[in-house]
Amino acid sequence: MNKISPKNKISEKEFARIFRGIREDRQLICRHNPIGSPEETLLWMLLGCLISYLSLSEIETPCFNGMPTAQTYLDAIHFVLKERMDKNFNVEKYLRELEKK
Repeated sequence: MNKISPKNKISEKEFARIFRGIREDRQLICRHNPIGSPEETLLWMLLGCLISYLSLSEIETPCFNGMPTAQTYLDAIHFVLKERMDKNFNVEKYLRELEKK
């Protein structure tokens, strides 16, 4: 039986570190994971990293119906971070950077 774990927290500093690593490796990530557009691929990677970092249980991990889009991943990232940020920070300023080439 899956139980919901106590909510682990992530600081802006740690989120930024994870995000920078994904952004720096974007070409390699997109080349080896051609699951969709570059933006979708990078959001998929970020979501996966957050799920792992926050040690989310199966029941806490977002599920998708059909083919996920960039918006699906954005919504899932916001869902995962809700109540799990050490102190609230502006996630959007990071996510907007993924749209830049």
